[in-house]
Order: sequence, then structure tokens, then C-alpha cells
Amino acid sequence: MNRGRNPREKMDGLSSQGQEFCSEKKKDYILMGLGNIWRGDDGVGCFITQNFKSDDWLVLDCGTVPENFTSIVSKTRPEYLVIVDAAEMNLEPGQFRVIPPERIDQLYITTHNIPLSYLISYLDKWVEKIILIGIQPKKIDDFNRISKELKDSIKKIIRILEKKRFQSLKGLE
Repeated sequence: MNRGRNPREKMDGLSSQGQEFCSEKKKDYILMGLGNIWRGDDGVGCFITQNFKSDDWLVLDCGTVPENFTSIVSKTRPEYLVIVDAAEMNLEPGQFRVIPPERIDQLYITTHNIPLSYLISYLDKWVEKIILIGIQPKKIDDFNRISKELKDSIKKIIRILEKKRFQSLKGLE
């Protein structure tokens, strides 16, 4: 039962953007948001894509099936593919890091249909640079909203992506 809460709620001060699947001009930047919006903080990647707006980016709200969006990436062949998802990294809730490819399988007990390491290795041939941003969840359970601790981080990530300041993202050690 949903108890009247809408997991796709928008945060104050952020504009929304629906799914954008095609573009008249080639996009050099693709943002893929992953997660399950019905499971609290697990939906943080989707929440970011729903609140991200930039004409320079192709924004894909992939939910739990990012493999369904691989043809868009292969046809677009972007310079940068940024994937955002909740990740258990033993950090404080809301902290976020770039996860190096060799650490993905260590951190993910996936809620997706295929492991992210497979997805990334498959997409790698069509993208110059893939950046996986993991956000430490506070609580992942059914029918909850995004935690307060994650909302400030969401705004920070959106600002970084809008300005394409990838170098300001900390890596996971």
C-alpha cells in the first residue's frame, strides 16, 4: 500500500524533466538514473534524472532496467555517460563518490536485472568516458520517500553535472 506518498515527488527549487529518448542534435552527454522509486533511497538515481534539466544532456530515467536503454547510448555515442545509482559504500548517508570499474562488483547487491559491471563493459565501446556515481543510501525499503540526508547531495550532484565539473567528484578509495 502506498499510503498516499508519491515516490516521484519533486524537491522544492528543482525543475523536473521527463524521459528524453531522442534528439535532433547529437548529445555529447548522457545521464542515466538507476533505481527503484518504490524503495526509498534506492530510487535516488531516478530522482536525479527527474529533476535534472539541461539542453546539453540526454537524460534517461532507466529505473531497474538500464539494459533497455543501451541502444540509445549506442546510437548516440556520447563523449560522456554518467550513471547515477544508490550504492552501499559504508559512508554517511548522502555522501557520493565516483566508483571505479574494478570496485563495482564489490559494492553492488543489485536491484537491476543485470550486474552494472556487465552493463558498463557492454556500453564502453560506444562511449569515450563512463562515470558511475554512487550515492550512499540511508534506508532502502518499500514505499518510502528519499531520505532528507540525500536531498542536499542530490542538489550538489545536479549542479556538478549541469556545469560538467566532473573533476570535482571524489573517487571511492
